Amino acid sequence: MKKLILSAAVLALTAGLAMAESHTTVRLATEGAYPPYNFINDKGEVDGFERELGDELCKRAELTCTWSTNEWDSIIPNLVSGNYDVIIAGMSITEERSQVISFSEPYTQPDPSAFMTKAGAGDVMSGTIAAQSGTIQAAYVTADMPGATLLEFATADESVAAVKNGEADAVLADKATLVPIVEADSELAISGDEVLIGGGVGLGMRQSDTELKAKFDAAIESMKADGSLNALITKWLPGAATF
Repeated sequence: MKKLILSAAVLALTAGLAMAESHTTVRLATEGAYPPYNFINDKGEVDGFERELGDELCKRAELTCTWSTNEWDSIIPNLVSGNYDVIIAGMSITEERSQVISFSEPYTQPDPSAFMTKAGAGDVMSGTIAAQSGTIQAAYVTADMPGATLLEFATADESVAAVKNGEADAVLADKATLVPIVEADSELAISGDEVLIGGGVGLGMRQSDTELKAKFDAAIESMKADGSLNALITKWLPGAATF
């Protein structure tokens, strides 16, 4: 769901990769700034849907895992460079990204993206649309909204703020992220039609880490089989499609 970037393709071909199989500890990286998927709680810890999911996947795969955060714009290059082993950050599976990294089996279905505007705003299809840079939403505005102007920001919070301060007419982001914001602010609203983009969300890994991918794929499939993955989706992403 979230997200697409990739000027880092050359790194995938040239970097000396430290394969995850050689690590006794698997290092998970998330953005920490995209609730409810991932965020930093009041204790300064990674929290959210993907924290709970990642901990359970590591348990089922019998892996010892640690957590760190990384800014979205450099999250794939730093994986390829060996700074951590797995991306778990609301990252949608796309063909372009799959040329650089490998994805696990999806742990969410393709989730709707939505437009958030100020309450009472008119048609957004020909307005200025804010989106986080490097996301599938930013790519959608560029490719599929010929009457709109894309305004990109480094973080999701900045793209939302652009609507609040009048810099943009709407923000396009994952609906699960926008709904709590709208519910907390009567001056904002979900507007227009939902948009389905991407192929669901998966873990990102280096293409050389085939054994690690197989372990996580098996863990994801076991959670699908026993219903625990659907329970987490329902808990953290209410209204999202389940498996």
